[in-house]
Amino acid sequence: METKTARRQRGSLTIHDVARRAGVSPMTVSRVINGEKNVREATREAVNAAIRDLNYQPNPAARSLAGADLIRLGLLYSNPSAAYLSEFLVGGLDQCSRANIQLIVEKCDVEGGEKAAAEKLVASGIDGLILPPPLCDSEVIVRVLAASKIPAVAVATGQPPPDAAAVRIDDFAAAREMTRHILRLGHRRIGFIKGHPNQTASEQRREGYVAALEEAGVPVDPKLIVQGYFTYRSGLEAADELLGLEDPPTAIFASNDDMAAATVAVAHRRHLDVPADLTVCGYDDTALATTIWPELTTIRQPVAEMSREAVDLLVEEIRSRRAGETPKHPHAVLDFALIRRESDGPPKRR
Repeated sequence: METKTARRQRGSLTIHDVARRAGVSPMTVSRVINGEKNVREATREAVNAAIRDLNYQPNPAARSLAGADLIRLGLLYSNPSAAYLSEFLVGGLDQCSRANIQLIVEKCDVEGGEKAAAEKLVASGIDGLILPPPLCDSEVIVRVLAASKIPAVAVATGQPPPDAAAVRIDDFAAAREMTRHILRLGHRRIGFIKGHPNQTASEQRREGYVAALEEAGVPVDPKLIVQGYFTYRSGLEAADELLGLEDPPTAIFASNDDMAAATVAVAHRRHLDVPADLTVCGYDDTALATTIWPELTTIRQPVAEMSREAVDLLVEEIRSRRAGETPKHPHAVLDFALIRRESDGPPKRR
């Protein structure tokens, strides 16, 4: 039976005793106990061995006060859609506040500055990084994180990386469903505005559009597929190109709401009624979809929920790493929905 003296001796042990046993400083012992990364593996093993030999049990309250459970996440963004980014930030900040997690938001100002922005966040001491589009597909950032051994979660990527967690919807299925809907309305000349080529989800959406046309036996006309860049201005240019064709489309499906809203503006400028003269559909269901007239029929991508899920997956991986477990890199696929509003209708007879 354990004596009171033995229990008292074990309880009176401090990190200074562990430090002397391991031949390191008390600060190093604290770093090992708190799961910090800036400790050499050999030193970590020596400290853990000393803890086992002395049967040292850290005080839970003291660990909490010392920040043992504190997790600092970084969020790096360069999304051109303010509406998308706003929803994403709201979801991430809300989830972090619920879990008492610190979120550091950093903007990647210029294309090609991903490496510097990622290195800046890593140097700030983050435990993990959230990558919304388009940075979710940045190979440069992936290399920086791999070298630093920092876990990441890619959000809304069309090709989830095998060595990182990911949150997305099925972009192919969503775009196919929207195109099927437009076909059911009776349209056969359907224009499509592609997303930025720097995002893998853009190609998934184009492939979904093409698949729906092919299964309906409708020829794919290359002239009806134009390049966009997820910005309002690129949507203006793409819509002008489509509506300037000799045989223009009766419907236009844009790869995000910003470009769809621009298409509505171009239609009005050309004195076309939406949807009587032209059906316009978008993608994402951001706040912009319901702030223009007519309100957009669109694919609802649960942007805020995807951000919350990204926080949860990343925190889970960080904690498993701290516990010495092998990371699993889970990939979550959330549900989408086709939201019908006032911007679609059957084609006008010509």
